[in-house]
Amino acid sequence: MRDDIFFLESEAGRPSPEDCLFHILPVPYEKTVSYIGGTAKGPDAILKASQQLELFDGKSVPASSGIYTYPAMDCSGSDIDTIIKIEQKVSTILLEEKIPVILGGEHTITYPSVLAVQKHYKNTGVIQFDAHADLRDTYEGSKYSHACVMRRIFDAGIPFIQAGVRSLTENEHRFREENKIQHYDADDIYMNRVFSIDFPSDFPDNIFITVDVDGLDPSVIPATGTPHPGGVLWHDFFRFIESIPLSKKIVGFDVTELSPVPESIVSDFATAKLIYNMIGIISRRQ
Repeated sequence: MRDDIFFLESEAGRPSPEDCLFHILPVPYEKTVSYIGGTAKGPDAILKASQQLELFDGKSVPASSGIYTYPAMDCSGSDIDTIIKIEQKVSTILLEEKIPVILGGEHTITYPSVLAVQKHYKNTGVIQFDAHADLRDTYEGSKYSHACVMRRIFDAGIPFIQAGVRSLTENEHRFREENKIQHYDADDIYMNRVFSIDFPSDFPDNIFITVDVDGLDPSVIPATGTPHPGGVLWHDFFRFIESIPLSKKIVGFDVTELSPVPESIVSDFATAKLIYNMIGIISRRQ
């Protein structure tokens, strides 16, 4: 008998993997955090907080599609070894025709997850919610830093759209403009009241969503490594998600950079609720 817990086990129990559309993979990877640490504790905090969720999300019962939770991955190896293991595990989930939901850990985990999705579907685009552009080529000596994750995805030839960014270097700004990377920065969102994504005609139909929780305003999720003010608010985040046309298929998502603090479970619960709401949106689109 496993001694860990499943997402929403208190209400949905422990279903068999073959009966579940959503497969949750906890990845407590934390090696390049550059400010406040603790992201390795994020997946466990999310799973514990999920026990307090209601099955009904206000529109449907997302758990009826089935939510299976794997044991947390061992992230003790080198950066490259761990990246390879994550890609292999996500690939296994996809081969079973399931939707991977990856819980970080730091944002680096998105790179191997997206590689697996791209290899499986061949035609994948990414939507990134983040306070930071994450377009540095290297950071603190590492090409696999959390600050470089979208640059690695760019180098892999995978298109993406950014939302919520409000912190980037001059070089990142120049790189984004030169390469015409579509973005909805936080200032633009609230100055121009834009809460939907206008997809280019050539943007892929298979969508992977990556959520660095610092993309949301710290009034929503304060427990993160860099709680940058002026972020996307709770209901506005879901307006963006709901704006994805039904012609596009959301094939997976991750949620990263929660750094839980012992004295408050506000962020843990908000992150668990965000994940369950996203599962609900995807379930209703099936």
